[in-house]
Amino acid sequence: MIVHLVDGTYELFRHHFGVPSHLNREGREVAATRGVVGSVLGMLEDGATHVGVATDHVIESFRNDLYEGYKTGEGLEPVLAGQFQLLEDCLEALGVKVFAMIEYEADDALGAAAHVAAADPRVDEVLICTPDKDLAQCVVDGRITQYDRRKRVRIDRAAVIEKFGVPPESIPDYLGLVGDTADGFPGLPGWGAKSAATVLAQYGHIENIPAAPGQWEVTVRGSAKLAATLQAQLEDALLFRRIATIALDAPTIGNVDELEWKGPADRLDEFMAWIDAPGLARRAHARAERQS
Repeated sequence: MIVHLVDGTYELFRHHFGVPSHLNREGREVAATRGVVGSVLGMLEDGATHVGVATDHVIESFRNDLYEGYKTGEGLEPVLAGQFQLLEDCLEALGVKVFAMIEYEADDALGAAAHVAAADPRVDEVLICTPDKDLAQCVVDGRITQYDRRKRVRIDRAAVIEKFGVPPESIPDYLGLVGDTADGFPGLPGWGAKSAATVLAQYGHIENIPAAPGQWEVTVRGSAKLAATLQAQLEDALLFRRIATIALDAPTIGNVDELEWKGPADRLDEFMAWIDAPGLARRAHARAERQS
């Protein structure tokens, strides 16, 4: 069994900026929703059997309470923001398990569901379908793989190390040092991708980095200043690491059986008509008939 966990927020953004506008009969923008539903349906048509889609039902999360500068929904286009609930409703009508996150984020749902699924001996592999670098920390060789559906690239442990210079378990530390502008936290001054990767490849986690640069067993340009910055702003680095860490206790599924696709719900035709996509309904019914 292969489990597919899809980043619905990423997919909604990608389709919103990647497909032409489409207004339904009430004049509401539905293009991105149509695109994501069609994409997920395509996965089912290609043989996916256990699928979950995570969305940020609201952009804010518990991380906003931890750090004032963390990302918010400010500036989000209304026509895009207005499709989150619509997408969730349409996917549920399709019969797909949806994680609509409020206190937590879609990333947390993906990581938590992957953790549950990977623990099931019936599961051969869990594919976390997103290019988001945060999810690289969830990769486990032979169990959990990150998959960029747009580029059709699989990201295993070796690929994480090749890309970031550190293994999956050090990704939160890496982000804690270099920051993540997309999520709104800056990291530490002077700490860049190269220096963070070099130091963490040796020490693994922030708290293991020696306080004095003379104790470092790696050569890094500007090590004295980097070490001083880390010690002066250690609390910030640990806070940023916490922010970057996927919450594996996010509420998702109790077991992998909840992800099994058993065909569309009764309201599928109604929702697909509302987004002006009756063809998607026909495809879904045809896929269910083949499955039965």
